[in-house]
Amino acid sequence: MSALATRADEVRAAVSPSRPAPLLLRPLAWLALQLQLLLLGLMSLAWNLVALPLLPLLPRAAGLRLGRAAIAYGYRAFWRVAAASGMLRLDAAVLDALRDERGLVIVSNHPSLLDALMLVARLPRAACIMKASLMRNPLLGPGARLARYIPNDSLYGMVHRAVADLRAGGQLVMFPEATRTTRVPVNRFHASFALIARRAQVPIQVVFIDTESPYLAKGWPLWRLPPLPIRFAVRLGRRFEPPQDIDAARDEIEAYVAAGLRQGPPR
Repeated sequence: MSALATRADEVRAAVSPSRPAPLLLRPLAWLALQLQLLLLGLMSLAWNLVALPLLPLLPRAAGLRLGRAAIAYGYRAFWRVAAASGMLRLDAAVLDALRDERGLVIVSNHPSLLDALMLVARLPRAACIMKASLMRNPLLGPGARLARYIPNDSLYGMVHRAVADLRAGGQLVMFPEATRTTRVPVNRFHASFALIARRAQVPIQVVFIDTESPYLAKGWPLWRLPPLPIRFAVRLGRRFEPPQDIDAARDEIEAYVAAGLRQGPPR
């Protein structure tokens, strides 16, 4: 059996349908899932408290490297705990092939609130675009500011910072839907990812997140227990050259992602 066929079988198995927890076990399953989310929140708060005094002390380059590496390490630790519980399963090993690449825009569909955690956990060079209000928050923002994540305060500022980071060898994780998916298979894409890639003259790597779980999708409340286990699988898609026509690139990549999600992993 070829490596590609084996990988496709692994991805299909990783996103196979889950089952509701047995009635008597649902309270325990709910509590365990909430404790995992609490752990994630406490880890984030702890790192932000550590990062806050480091912001004025570390040079920009050192802070960037430390900040991104620490966030990636923390998210990997969370996924290890989640996997050990048997409730959250993630197959994202394919991202290791991108780990050391320089100057790359990585775009993905956005089915869940956990998507950025899945990708950044394997990509310690990567920055994300975040709400400017979160980055200014004294409890939630210091870690992101230390890592030199990109605030979305204005289109010009966002593009300028993202292009500078990419030209310096960074990676940028973007979700062109701009919000979690509400229209199957994907929402309409925004063109900012293509604009940034064109300005920086870097390629665009498509990543697919496959799941059949509704957990933390748009409108899914944190307290609601989904069918378990919750499964996510990541696969690499096509790589596009730096675009010349922004709108044409946006439309082409949106159509490619939509088709890839409809088809699912290659058989």
